[in-house]
Amino acid sequence: MRTLWQHCHVATMVDGHYSAVEDAAIVTCDGLVEWVGPKAELTAPMPERTVDLGGAWVTPGLIDCHTHAVFGGNRSGEFEQRLKGVSYAEIAAQGGGIASTVRATRAASEEALFASARQRVMALMRDGVTTLEVKSGYGLDLASERKMLRVVRRLGQALPLTVRATCLAAHALPPEYSGRPDDYITHICEQMLPALAAEGLVDAVDAFCEHLAFSPAQVERVFIAARKLGLPVKLHAEQLSSLHGSSLAARYQALSADHLEFMTEEDAIAMAAAGTVAVLLPGAFYFLRETQLPPMAALRRHGVKMALATDLNPGTSPGLSLRLMLNMGCTCFGLTPEEALAGVTVHAATALGLGHSHGTLQAGKVADFVAWHIERPADLAYWLGGDLPKRIVRSGQEITH
Repeated sequence: MRTLWQHCHVATMVDGHYSAVEDAAIVTCDGLVEWVGPKAELTAPMPERTVDLGGAWVTPGLIDCHTHAVFGGNRSGEFEQRLKGVSYAEIAAQGGGIASTVRATRAASEEALFASARQRVMALMRDGVTTLEVKSGYGLDLASERKMLRVVRRLGQALPLTVRATCLAAHALPPEYSGRPDDYITHICEQMLPALAAEGLVDAVDAFCEHLAFSPAQVERVFIAARKLGLPVKLHAEQLSSLHGSSLAARYQALSADHLEFMTEEDAIAMAAAGTVAVLLPGAFYFLRETQLPPMAALRRHGVKMALATDLNPGTSPGLSLRLMLNMGCTCFGLTPEEALAGVTVHAATALGLGHSHGTLQAGKVADFVAWHIERPADLAYWLGGDLPKRIVRSGQEITH
């Protein structure tokens, strides 16, 4: 059925700008946007169904392009430790950090992981998220990584949400490979990735390139294995130190390089040339009380597309609101509200390889959008917390929570 959504204003986000259309209308059919523009320019035949949006501002559905939403356990105790002066690296050396979540995730059943992840994802959906990426990386063995990725697939099947699954087996060194990181990388490349890809559980491959995780050379082996399997790559890079992982990601035409606080201008040049999106994660910056800002001027100077995401995870960014990240992106990193909104729509879609179908309101794209009862688009980055009145539409159908 063709549906006319009217009495609204639309921020289409084409080319990363509001591209605002006042007194607009949207026509949807079979889950896609058929037409969007000024209501006065809409010609007959009129759609069979009409929906009055009450003067709302309509944006594309929000896209959270970097989360670790599936995990076992809780690390609020580590939060207390950090506030007492214990560093993230020290906590990891004590068996905490990622290792503690690995133990809890391995011990949890698939049902338990699904139930807890569903609660977290529902919180994101209530905030206007219609597309989500979820990474594995707390299993670190084939059975547990498979269990996590099965949960990710189930989330996409059970909820009115587009979900992309990313294999992050190269997240940390599991205890059974202590002192043998190269052997673990071999296991990932020769056993884990081929098996998980063959089961249809992987949309992209990620790794953590950092002194407390894996070296650029080790990450490159993972990238080569992913390329052989026809899978795109992403990378956690330059969060705690400069290893030029973002330049490595660019050499492999990565969809994105994420965090980036310690990236250099040369890294930005490489990412711009490759079209690799910079995914900024202000939640982790805030939660870890970091002071090293991403090189915003260099990213802008070289035209690197900037996305924003929650980095929802149990240790460094337990963020359940993507809209809060819009404000943090502005207040912590100096984004404009327009840049921030582009970061959770058009550029986030590109960071997931979905730029052809999601992220903007244009004819031919998936009809995912949110009708916000706000005065202007900047309100989405302005208000801290709360539940802004909204109507959420996915694939042309209004959804309720």
